[in-house]
Order: sequence, then C-alpha cells, then structure tokens
Amino acid sequence: MKVVIVGGVAGGATAAARIRRLDEHARIIVFERSGYVSYANCGLPYYIGDVITDAEDLTLQTPESFFSRFRVDMKVHHEVTAIHPERKTVSVENLETGQEFEESYDKLILSPGARPTQPRLPGVGIDRLFTLRTVEDTLRIKTYIDKHNPGSAVLAGGGFIGLELAENLRETGMDVTIVQRPKQLMNPFDADMASMIHGEMRRHGVKLALGYTVEGFEEKEEGVDVLLKDSDPLHADMVVLAIGVTPDTTLAKEAGLELGIRGSIVVNDRMETSMPDIYAIGDAVQIKHYVTGEDALISLAGPANRQGRIAADNICGGDSRYPGSQGSSVIKVFGLTAAVTGINETNAKKAGLDADTVILSPLSHAGYYPGGKVMTMKVVFEKETYRLLGAQIVGAEGVDKRIDVLAAAIHAGMRATELKDLDLAYAPPYSSAKDPVNMAGFMIDNIAGGMLKQWHLADMEKLPHDGSITLLDVRTKEEFEDGHIEGFINIPVDELRERLGEIEKEKPVYVICQSGLRSYIASRILEGNGYEAWNFSGGFRFYDAVMHDRVPIGTAYACGMDK
Repeated sequence: MKVVIVGGVAGGATAAARIRRLDEHARIIVFERSGYVSYANCGLPYYIGDVITDAEDLTLQTPESFFSRFRVDMKVHHEVTAIHPERKTVSVENLETGQEFEESYDKLILSPGARPTQPRLPGVGIDRLFTLRTVEDTLRIKTYIDKHNPGSAVLAGGGFIGLELAENLRETGMDVTIVQRPKQLMNPFDADMASMIHGEMRRHGVKLALGYTVEGFEEKEEGVDVLLKDSDPLHADMVVLAIGVTPDTTLAKEAGLELGIRGSIVVNDRMETSMPDIYAIGDAVQIKHYVTGEDALISLAGPANRQGRIAADNICGGDSRYPGSQGSSVIKVFGLTAAVTGINETNAKKAGLDADTVILSPLSHAGYYPGGKVMTMKVVFEKETYRLLGAQIVGAEGVDKRIDVLAAAIHAGMRATELKDLDLAYAPPYSSAKDPVNMAGFMIDNIAGGMLKQWHLADMEKLPHDGSITLLDVRTKEEFEDGHIEGFINIPVDELRERLGEIEKEKPVYVICQSGLRSYIASRILEGNGYEAWNFSGGFRFYDAVMHDRVPIGTAYACGMDK
C-alpha cells in the first residue's frame, strides 16, 4: 500500500507515524511546501518574544529524524499542485529545483491546514505588514525586529495568535495596539468573561481599539498607517495581520471534492471525503461540533492530531470514528489564564438552546493554605434537561485543571447537576475539599431543586426602580462604602435576621454580595422567613470587572470577601 500525505504539520505527521505503527510495509510519502515538518504552531509567538530562544526547539521532527524512526519519506519544499482522482495521482513541484512530476497513490490524505486570512484591502503586501502562521513567518518577523528594533506594532485581530503575540511583543518593550471590528477579544468567550481579558491586556499596557473597521494600510517613510473607517489612522512601525485563518482548500476544490462552510472540505466521521480513497484532516475540514451537532470549523492542534490518527486507522483497515470537537482551548494572558470548552452562552442561544448559567469566583486551592488565587468560572447548561453545554474560566491559577475536568464531563454527556458528585483530588496546596467544579455542581443542583433563584447581569438594566422590588447588598458596611450599585440598600448578611423588619415582605428581594456566596445565604434566610429572594450570579466582584473591564480581584477570603 502506498499512502501520499499532503501537508506534514500536526495532522499529517501524526497520520504518517500512525500508519507506520499499523503497517510496517506501507510506503508513505509526505509532501510539505514549507521547509519544516511537525513543528509547534502554538509556540511561534513565544519565539518572537524570546521566551523560546532556540528556533530548533519549535521543530518537533526533521525529515531526517522522521525517516530514521518511521521510514517515512518527508519531502519538504515540495508543493502538490493538483489531484487527479481518476488516475489516483498528484502533481508535485519541487520548489527548490522547479522540477514537476506526478506521484501515484493508493490512499491520499489531505492535510493542507489553513492560511492566514488576507483581507482584500489597499496596502496588503507592503513590506512592514506580516502574518504569523508558519516557522518561516516567525523567522521573518523575528529577523525584522532584531534588525530594525521597531518601537510599536499594530495587531489586526484579537484571537489566540493576536493575544499571544501582543503579550510577547509587549514583553520586549514594544508599544502594542490591537484593532478589530468586534467589540470584544476572544470570540469563544462571552462578552462578560472577555472583559476580564480586556482588563489584563490594558493593565499591561496593550491598547485596545475595539469596534473599528480596518479599511487599508499605507506605508510611510517612518512606518505604517492602519486606515480606519470613520476614525484617524493608527500609526506603527510594523503591522501583523492576525484576523483569523481560512481553510486552504484550492486543491480539493479543483479536484471536485465536496466543500462546506467557508470552502472547507466535507468529510464523514471516518475522515473520508466525497472521493474514494481520499481522506482529509486538520484545519481545512468541516467537522461536527460535539455539543450542538452543527457543522463547524475548529482550528486547533488537538483535533487535528486526533483526526490524523483516525484517518490512519481507517486506511489500515480499522473503523475509527471522529465524534466532533468541543473547541477546548486555553491561553496565557500575561498573569492570567483563560480557558474555554463547549459552547458559550451567546452561541447556545443562537443555536436555539434554552440555556442558563452559573457564575462563581472560587479560590484555586484551600483558603487556609497561603497563596490561593480567585478564578471566575461561568458554566453553561440547558434548562429543563440540565445538560452541560460549556464553560469558561479566567484566573491566575488552577484554570487548566478545572477546564479539563469540565471538558471531560461534557464529553461524557454528564448533566450539570452531576458535577457535584465528581470525586476530585484534594490537598490544601492544590484544591479545596469542595472543588470549584463541585461548587458549580452544587449551585446548579440548588437551582434544579428550587433552592436558588438567580438574576443575571443582563437583567440589571431591566430591574424596575419604581419601588416595586427591594435591591439588597449584604456585604459589610466597609465593602459597600468602597463601591456599590446605585439603588441598593446595605444590610450585612450577619445582621439580616435581626433587621428583617426593614425589608417589605410583599416585594421581591434582589440580593447581591461580593462573590455570590453571602447573597445565597441571605437568599435562604429571606426565603425561610417568607420572602421571595433572587441571588445575583457572580457577585459585585464580577459586576465591577465586567462593567469596567477590570482585572478581577486576585485573592479573597473563603466567605467571598476580598482581601
């Protein structure tokens, strides 16, 4: 059996290695148009920022090492220019010599990846305008910085690459501005959770120009002007386009393969395309979202690697299936970690799901053990069924651990109420006896049992101010005086039972505290005394962070008071 693979990064390299492990005698040829195979895309911004100092560390394998271990013929600087399904061959050009030839195959795997989205705008292609996708892109940016020592950069786009590059350029001392049309960074997050990322970026000197439309680029003698609609241009020494990626599917289109959203390659759950003996994997393919079942494009290394393994299994006679992707991802944002899995509240509602959320601010480990940091968690679930839909977490410590637990729970089809039952590891330096994931489950179980009624940030503007409801802040007098929401009265939770006479029983009571814990206790006191009480999800800490793009408080007491 002869297998030809187009593209060597991530999925292609994984498929090649897996085929060899399953079939010692298969002939495997990988054509890669760049000079690198099996490199770490996610590490590229960190090389530019000198966190990774040796470019060779970005390369996981070389053609020589890959051949030595797997007997795979890795042909770099070779571009596949056409596919001929009728005769099962591909046309190939050696980019170093210009030689053109055809290569036959029994099985073909397409792993072309995605290319940086290049907007059709005036000025695209000027010398000081860069993209970041490949090792070559990285070296080009790094060489420019080392040679010209630019003092400023504008990054067009606020996704993973944009934020990672912004941090790394800022750490080198450059003045950095992110500009984009959407009014929030990091689209996988809801706007309320993204606001905390905004706060951290601004705290570290990154300027955010959100809600601006880029109309072109104009090279100046002293730099580049980024032209904006209805606004003055942004000026910088260099510009990096990081507005996303587009499936690189020209080959597939010309070969007549069925295409899907944004020109991506349609595959089934065996990673088979519409043409016999042709498979496709990675950033170029359309897959199913694991939560919604809808067609999706999810450009992440983990799914690409798993798809490569599945294609290899099936080529070698197996029957492996790809269940879809949840889009689980994590990013370092200066001193914070932000992570997401599943779908956010916004997309859940767009998908027609009746979604609800809980927001909590637990400590990363036991409160009595020094050094615990507050994280903010938002867990999304379906009303009525309590199916777990997604989660977002922003914090300084322990974020990756919790998002992985929640990702596993979603994959296992757990109901959100079952999070309370998870038997998670506990020791004071690492967690609490009631882990944050368990706490989310307790809250959702209380909702299911009718013990907790919530109101959310989106309800704030809708609250009547005609005296028909009571707005109650149960923090301490000192906390209240440090900052509060207009219209709220202050009765500390520990005084509430003695001061119930100050609250009219016939009016619903909307309760808030710093984190949501004391207000829940207050709600139970009120409900136990014949009042109708609603607890604010997330607490004043969350409200303040969202409304003012602040970084959330770093440390807190176990009761929810901030230190």
